[in-house]
Formats: sequence, C-alpha cells, structure tokens
Amino acid sequence: MTASRGPVNMTKLLAARYRAASDRPYLASALYALSVVPSPDVPTMAVDRHWRCYVSPGFVDATPVEELAGVWVHEAAHLLRDHHGRADRLPAADQRDRYRVNVAQDCEINDDLLADGLRLPDGRVEPRLFGLPDGQIFETYLGQLPPHVRRHDCGSGAHGRPGPWELGGAAGPAPLGEVEAQALRRQTAEAMRAHQRGRGTLPAGWRRWAEEVLEPTVDWRQALSGAVREAAAWAGGAVDYTYRRPSRRTPALRGVVLPSLRRPLPRVAVVVDTSGSMGEAELAAALAEVTGVLREVGVRGNRVTVLACDADVHAVSRVTATEQITLGGGGGTDMRVGIDAALAARDRPSIVVVLTDGLTPWPGETPSCRLVAALIGPDAPQPPPWVETVRVPTG
Repeated sequence: MTASRGPVNMTKLLAARYRAASDRPYLASALYALSVVPSPDVPTMAVDRHWRCYVSPGFVDATPVEELAGVWVHEAAHLLRDHHGRADRLPAADQRDRYRVNVAQDCEINDDLLADGLRLPDGRVEPRLFGLPDGQIFETYLGQLPPHVRRHDCGSGAHGRPGPWELGGAAGPAPLGEVEAQALRRQTAEAMRAHQRGRGTLPAGWRRWAEEVLEPTVDWRQALSGAVREAAAWAGGAVDYTYRRPSRRTPALRGVVLPSLRRPLPRVAVVVDTSGSMGEAELAAALAEVTGVLREVGVRGNRVTVLACDADVHAVSRVTATEQITLGGGGGTDMRVGIDAALAARDRPSIVVVLTDGLTPWPGETPSCRLVAALIGPDAPQPPPWVETVRVPTG
C-alpha cells in the first residue's frame, strides 16, 4: 500500500470507531479516550504510551469500515492490556526485538477479536499461523515464535519502543497519564463484568483480563513467604527466662544467680492434605516455598514436622525435601485432625501451616498457635477470618 500524503478521511475513520463502540459498548470509554494523530509515516494504525492513535491516510482509504472498526479495537486492546508496561519487564534481549514482541502481542489480542466476530484486515497475525494454541498471553507466545517473524509495529503503546512517527510526550494532543489510564482500565473491566451479568458473552482473553484488573492476582509465593516469615518472627519474639545460662549481671550480685532471657526458635508443623482432590504439583510447590522460607529464618531439621492427613493422620515425619512426601489417603478431608495431632505432640509447635484445597471443616475457635492456610486452587472455600490465608493457583 502506498502511503497517502493527503488528509485522513475522518468521517470514515470516526464512523468505524462509532461502530466499534456501538457493537461493544464496554469498550466505548477506551475507544473514545484515544486521540487521533494523522501520519503518512505510520504503516497502518499504531498507538503510543500516551493513548494517541497514529493513523495512515492511505490505510483508511483502502480499508472497509468494518475492518477499521476491528483495528480500532485492536489498538485499544494494546493499551488496555498494558502491553507496553509488560514489555518493559521483559529481559533486555527480548525488549530489543520490538517486532517479535509485537507479533506475540498481536497473537494475544487477535484470537479474542476473531472469536468475538470482529473482522480484521488481511495480513493479520493469529496464533494458528505459527501452529500455536489460542488463549495464551503474549509472554508465553514470545518464547514459542520462530526466530524470524514478519514485522509488525503498533507503536510504543504495544512493544514500548517509540516509532519514528511518534510525537514527544508534550507535543500534539494532550497525553493520557498513567493514573488516568489505570482508572480507564478499571472502568472498562467493570463494564465488561456488567455486560456478562446482563447475559452478554466475552472471549476468554477479555474475561481473564477483566478478572485480573478487578481482582488482581497476588504473587502467592511472596504472600506465603511473608505469612510464614511473620509467623516465625512472632513465635520467635516470645522470650523466656532460663538458668542454664546465667545472666551476665550475676557476678556483680555476690551469690545471687539471675536467669538470662532467651529467644527460642519456633517449632513448625506442616499439615498436608492428602485427600483425593489434591494435586501433587501444587502441593509440592507450596511445600517447597514453606520449607525454603523456614530454612532462611533458621528453622530446620527436627524443628519442622510434616503430617500427611485426609480424615486421619497417616504419617508424621521430619521432612527435609518435597520428594520425601508420599501423597496417600484419598478419603474424606478434615484438617482439624491434623491440627489437633500437631498440637498434641510432645514438641508442641507455635506455627501450624496447612496445605489444603479448603474442602475441610476448621477448628471452632482460634488454636493456641499461629495458623497459616495455603489454599490450593482459586475456588477453595474461605476459612474462618482468624486463619491467615494465602491462595495458591493451580495450572
């Protein structure tokens, strides 16, 4: 296509945006937040980080309104999904290959748009062209693409690197700030949720995106590590007096022996749900995090006990590696049995960590220890409010 140096056909371009917003009203706020910058240097349409949309006059002339509407949605999707922010977090080598990143991002977007019935121009990128499945995020596609892919450049609003046609931060139409962009993303996600409640449908990628915006996923490893560290610090903060090591002040008191203060290391019990509904991979991952944190804070060896439990306690062991655990049982689920067994032990723990899918009754009252529950799976029922809870995703 030969670039046109004439003016953009704004009537046609804005009619396409109106069509996109009318057909998918939950995207209307994002579509109308984009300001138009005509440019004969942009290949088709592209966006920068500031929500400015650069438009080729020749591309508008050559593209039907229905396909232009699809391109409007495509460019807005780059910004809604924060592709430039995510690209900034890629390894440096990946960031330098803007075209490869852009192709991966287009794969993430276009499978949803095509599933939603949108028409896109010829030459569009979609996962099947590379033998890849639909429904993945661009970071996953990036590692699966062949070494050399066709060049696509949707601008710094996609891959993060400014295109030669882009204006500076203060030039041209007023830029949209990041705070405003975040508010716009949330508003769009809420509109999508309302659309679904009204029995509307959304492609899987948009549903996943809206859920993440409205209920962001916490890094479960960081959350679980923080909960165990805090519990260990709390338990280790308990002090007691001991005469095994007299106080340093004793010699000055001529025959009076004073006890010294000691700060004991906590004992920890890990109750592992071995009922039939539990998956080995998720349990192993969660247990590895727990044992790793305990080692870092100095709790290891015979101060950590692991109890395998479904409706009964099947094994009590001093475990130092996840491969030493045998997942058995398969009966009912009652983590109260494991918690009670841990607290009844001669070496009573001050911290109990329960790894479970949550399909269990819980103690009727707060136990005399710090209790942390790592719930395997997003649909695990919520324990009582006094249980410190971390959700571990599956898959």
